Amino acid sequence: MDDRGESPGAVAARLTGRTTTDEGPLSGALTEVALDDGRSVMVKRADSPEEARAEVAGLRWLAEAGTVRVPTLHGQDGPWLVTDLIERGRPNREAALALGRALAGLHLAGAPAFGSAPPGGPREAYIGRAPMRNAEGAEWPEWYAEHRVLPYLRRAVDGGTITVAEAEVIERFCARLPGLAGPAEPPARLHGDLWNGNVLWGADGHARLIDPAAHGGHRETDLAMLHLFGCPHLDEVLRGYEQVAPLAEGWSDRTGLHQLFPLLVHAVLFGRGYAEQALSTAKAALER
Repeated sequence: MDDRGESPGAVAARLTGRTTTDEGPLSGALTEVALDDGRSVMVKRADSPEEARAEVAGLRWLAEAGTVRVPTLHGQDGPWLVTDLIERGRPNREAALALGRALAGLHLAGAPAFGSAPPGGPREAYIGRAPMRNAEGAEWPEWYAEHRVLPYLRRAVDGGTITVAEAEVIERFCARLPGLAGPAEPPARLHGDLWNGNVLWGADGHARLIDPAAHGGHRETDLAMLHLFGCPHLDEVLRGYEQVAPLAEGWSDRTGLHQLFPLLVHAVLFGRGYAEQALSTAKAALER
């Protein structure tokens, strides 16, 4: 229940306009609620109203591209949001190929600038449980260093996860980014937190994207995150992607550049193991 004594079932009834018949926990913040018309919805309680608003704005922005699939949104109120519950299936090559094509279309839908927030989304947003500021920039290397890499490096140093001496490696990486970033790309419409846990493989044979940290960014960033944490049939995802929007030459050699951001976020949230991986990634980029 929330501070007003409202249960997930009551939230679902209010935001769907249906009577609820049952509810049960899925995980800490998620509850499955059955409706009287036979459907089930997922009720999520975010840590704050701002976090819920950022997620809803991101889902709507992804859906507006008309390419990727996201769960149907029934509403948001305060920290609560209600979406359709996706019946889970097994990933297959056909669904992965379609996901790659859809992801390319999402990126091609574009964004006003690097760092642009989704329409209606807050400037002070989130990636997972970590704060993420959507501040705009004109050039990707400078924007990426200033607004995606260095803020989390500072947090990691302040938290004792990375030493001041170690931080110099990542600072050198940031200084060299303009020469490492490859050909200039226009701002893409990113999911922004595209690890495999945020790809739901539906029983209907279609993949859906959840929990976005959506913003304007470099399209290779989404692909790098799929690489970082693993994705079933990733080769088919990439094949489908390149059928729609071929990647610039050398993109696979730049994967580590884009992985540094999520690695530092994970270092801040989860500790030293990810910090060591971030430092190794920065050193490898500097040796190219």
